[in-house]
Amino acid sequence: RATLPMEGRERRLAYLQHAALSSIMTETVPPPPEGFVPSPRGPYTTHNGPMFHRIGEGGSFDHAFFVLPRHCNSMGIVHGGMLATFLDGLLARAVFGSTGAQSVTLHLSMDFLSAARKGQWVFGEAKVTRAAKEITFAEARIHADGRDVLRGSGVFKKAGGRT
Repeated sequence: RATLPMEGRERRLAYLQHAALSSIMTETVPPPPEGFVPSPRGPYTTHNGPMFHRIGEGGSFDHAFFVLPRHCNSMGIVHGGMLATFLDGLLARAVFGSTGAQSVTLHLSMDFLSAARKGQWVFGEAKVTRAAKEITFAEARIHADGRDVLRGSGVFKKAGGRT
């Protein structure tokens, strides 16, 4: 008898996992706006995507994604962790575009300005503000439907050295 509640709990957990996977597998992603191309960058980013990118005016790196149900929290807005992940990738890609070297994040700072919701196109633009031999600084702004959602900055160190 002591195992019955656990069996019920395991069944509920299995159902929730199935429901979550089913919703991900049935999500449809609209085509991106003109100029944006798919941006596969590794298993973590692929799992959280799909992401898209383009090179913007003046060499800025523009990164974007459509908000899918799995990107949202229980209030129906994009989870802050998703936006932090997006910001980190956006800044790191701008650093790579500027320096030609892969890097690791030393510091990430962000201010949440407003919410993004399911179905919106979340768009970010980043630029390098300072680069030294090993350390690079970058900043970004993230928007959804013309509204500022987040502003952030990061400090990155060239990969391969001690962090």
